[in-house]
Amino acid sequence: MKLKKFFKSIIIGIVTGFVNGFFGSGGGTVAVPAMVMLLGLDEHRAHATAISVILPLTIISVLFYINRDYMNWDITLKVILGGVIGGYLGAKLMNICPENVLRRLFAVFMIVAAARMIWGN
Repeated sequence: MKLKKFFKSIIIGIVTGFVNGFFGSGGGTVAVPAMVMLLGLDEHRAHATAISVILPLTIISVLFYINRDYMNWDITLKVILGGVIGGYLGAKLMNICPENVLRRLFAVFMIVAAARMIWGN
């Protein structure tokens, strides 16, 4: 049983890393549902684990993008500042949000994001 979970975790990591590297973000949209459905994590643990997983994946992608001179540092630094504030507030809110509400909010977020990407603003 542990070996099966190990391989599921590795596959989730590969797919999450690919999505994060290829699209520049979005690994969490793969990791969270996969951890819930395939590994049996509850929503809160899946979201927290996904954040921890995304950090090293993002570092690898950022190093590649820096090497290719794709980074816009002026915008990056400003977004980081806002992101730190938003990340803190989001983590605090997730901590008090019931699991069923968190699941639904995440689903709505993914649907809206997908619709905007398909049909534009």
